[in-house]
Amino acid sequence: MTEFAPDTRKDTLDKDLDKLVVVEEATSFVARGLVAPGLALLFLALSAVIAALFALGEPRAVIIIAAAAIGGYMALNIGANDVANNVGPAVGAKALTMGGALAIAAIFESAGALIAGGEVMNTVARGIVDPAAMSNSSDFIRLMMAALISSALWVNLATWIGAPVSTTHAVVGGVVGAGATAAGISVVNWGMLSGIAASWVISPLLGGVIAALFLAFVKSAIIYQDDKISAARRWVPLLVAIMAGAFAAYLATKGLRRVVHLSGFQIALLGIGSFALAWGWSHIRVRRLSHGMENRNQSLRKLFNLPLICSAALLSFAHGANDVANAVGPLAAIVQAASGGGFGGAVGVPLWVMAIGAVGISLGLVLFGPKLIRMVGEQITKLNPMRAFCVALSAAITVIVASWFGLPVSSTHIAVGAVFGVGFFREWYTANSSRRRAYMERKASRARAARETSPEKPVQSDDLESDGPPISREEIARRKLVRRAHVTTIAAAWVTTVPASALLAAMTYLLLDALA
Repeated sequence: MTEFAPDTRKDTLDKDLDKLVVVEEATSFVARGLVAPGLALLFLALSAVIAALFALGEPRAVIIIAAAAIGGYMALNIGANDVANNVGPAVGAKALTMGGALAIAAIFESAGALIAGGEVMNTVARGIVDPAAMSNSSDFIRLMMAALISSALWVNLATWIGAPVSTTHAVVGGVVGAGATAAGISVVNWGMLSGIAASWVISPLLGGVIAALFLAFVKSAIIYQDDKISAARRWVPLLVAIMAGAFAAYLATKGLRRVVHLSGFQIALLGIGSFALAWGWSHIRVRRLSHGMENRNQSLRKLFNLPLICSAALLSFAHGANDVANAVGPLAAIVQAASGGGFGGAVGVPLWVMAIGAVGISLGLVLFGPKLIRMVGEQITKLNPMRAFCVALSAAITVIVASWFGLPVSSTHIAVGAVFGVGFFREWYTANSSRRRAYMERKASRARAARETSPEKPVQSDDLESDGPPISREEIARRKLVRRAHVTTIAAAWVTTVPASALLAAMTYLLLDALA
């Protein structure tokens, strides 16, 4: 006699449980999306609390607290938008994972901001407008508050739509718009502004040219040599040494000056010494890594990974030193004016103000940065470790020179200009280089000879000559090495940033003035 086990399944209950599981999964998905905004709000609250502790007893403590929260908000947006340019090439070249890039950038951004972040502060806080033209400190405070709010809102919007804009442009535009609204266009220091505007044009061109020159050197001296490994052993240590020498000289100028004064000759000696040490170390490292490597481009990429990571760290340090002023410059000016310290002299930067900027930039990068990191590293042009190293080294050198002279240049323009420079140079070089054509002909001859002598031996992809059907004009345009759509989009965002932030600042100032 066959016995049947009773059916213990409750269809109605099971359906309800299935619905609950779906609801829990949906809730979990939504909650993950709210983690980043929640942590950002927590940081803003902590910034306000820290400001309250230091402003306790001040007659305008409420203004200082509000300004600290807004300055923290701006720092978050700088990290989300601007820092992507520093590590994007390394991620696009697959030399760094996203997590590794975020960790390196967060550490070196904070170090650059805290160690060497004071040089461009006065340029942002009081060099763009003439504080003496302000009738009282309240007007000056509203001006800087409006500049902070408008620039933060604009950069936040740009980050949301995926446009890598300049936070420096946004802050300068905000200060100009609010200053002109507060006291007329005569309050704006047009001489200073014209110098800054000139640097905006020069810096991306300079970044692109330097990156293209480095890539031209790498291609001619290493990639298109018959013996790539021997060429790499000769020239890669030199490239690494240039990076080390530039970083050492910059650190001595910006960071160690607060501890010990070094003359120009001593700084030069330090740079030369770092160059020599890095060359010796890299010479040993490259020779060891290259032992037994195949004579292929894929092998060369391994030699550039570590230098690329180091140059990304260098660029992050330089960015932290230069662009922290965008967040804490106006904030420091507000704190000084609200504390009764005046608003016409040099701006002192309290340590807690600098800490808000440094931590905010790093936190904004970690929470919101991956979107634009992928844009810069992967969507403009295809990068490998050699190209990305040229981009990062070019951007680092340009930012270092600009910060050295106290100019609040746009690291976004420099880094993206370097990416464009690499991409456009590759297009030109591919079409016009006689060295490349001669190399490809030699490689094709070797591949044909190898097939004739050993038909059973597989031919490596590096040795194959591209020989396919004719390509249409539309397909040729589509295969351009630089995506033209991103060129126009980014250029439009750059052009729009200053007037948009100025208009927002003007409206914000009028609103704050009406509420006062």
